[in-house]
Amino acid sequence: MNRIFICFLCLILFSNEVAAQIKIVNYDILSNEINGNMPMPSEDIFFVKGTLPKNIELVEVRVLRGGRSSNIEKTYSWEKPFDFEISQFELFVSDPLRSNENYLLEFSFFKKAEPVQLQAIKKSINNNLESYIRANLEVSSRGIRANHPNHVMMAQMDQIVIDALEDYRHYLGKEFKGFSGIFRQKLEQRDRLKLRKARFNITGKNKEDNDKAVYANQYINELIAAAQNESDQFVDNSLLTLVEIRRIDSFPTEKKPSTLPLNFGYATIPFKRYLPDTQYLHGFYTGVSIPLGNRTFTKFLGNTSFSAGVFIQNFETKQGDKITGQFICVPMYAGLGYKFFRIMRFNVGAVLVNHEEINTGISNDYVQFFTGISLEFNLWMGLNKLR
Repeated sequence: MNRIFICFLCLILFSNEVAAQIKIVNYDILSNEINGNMPMPSEDIFFVKGTLPKNIELVEVRVLRGGRSSNIEKTYSWEKPFDFEISQFELFVSDPLRSNENYLLEFSFFKKAEPVQLQAIKKSINNNLESYIRANLEVSSRGIRANHPNHVMMAQMDQIVIDALEDYRHYLGKEFKGFSGIFRQKLEQRDRLKLRKARFNITGKNKEDNDKAVYANQYINELIAAAQNESDQFVDNSLLTLVEIRRIDSFPTEKKPSTLPLNFGYATIPFKRYLPDTQYLHGFYTGVSIPLGNRTFTKFLGNTSFSAGVFIQNFETKQGDKITGQFICVPMYAGLGYKFFRIMRFNVGAVLVNHEEINTGISNDYVQFFTGISLEFNLWMGLNKLR
């Protein structure tokens, strides 16, 4: 018996080890086909491998559930390591896809940006920042007034840089984090400027220049220069530029068969009622469990279940009283269960019993608390369309 039990455990461990192997899905960039046009793996992690085109340094794939209008999106990326000659890329899809769903896959390929492209994007960002600052600051006799609060201006300027770099990626994975606190201080300096003191703060002005206008223009030029310097620091030689996008629309995932978890376990029912003391009734039970979620996506709810079933035996107290069931001659139970170690489930709930006193023949129905531990096996139901 012990040998059979040990062999059973070894078989379970071996099957888990085999199931733990990560699948590989091949992407053909020439024909724009993935997995040989077979449905992609579902409810499991996998790799996407493909041929690496010449000069490509970065590959990104966006996975959108449902289609282009979906807001459920995941992005995965692969970067070419150093200057090694590599012929393939390999992306790790760490978030499992749902069974029997359609997904949009968008592959983006990036290469190192040319110096001419870097200069062009710098110039474009600098011009846009200058135009924005000059359009939002107005000079009056009372000072320099802004059309928006400082935090709104900084947010909009951040977006100007982010939008300009939409088709670019930093090789080290850096993202533009926005303008610094130094720039914020320079922007807030506007509120402390006193244009009536302009005469004493201007250097090199022409005689015909208005003192206040020159002073204000000097501040605005300094503000523009500060913004442009910070954006130029991010746009360096490590930028990669987008060269091509390949899309695969409405590609399906494999259908997972529906299963019904079956339980077989051993439980304890504490029983007292009119007995002199509490007695603990022990026995085997069997039933089914209905998970409250999909374990792949919600681990806690996926392991938690509503369980129901029957005890496969009746009980007898020390006094000889019979403990049976009311409707089917054996006790019935219902409760919650939690799965652990993949094949074990802890159950807790209530059991409906009928207590018949041996002396009087009087019987009463009671709902008793019970706890138990069971083995769980999945029965394939073949209800693919219900999943």
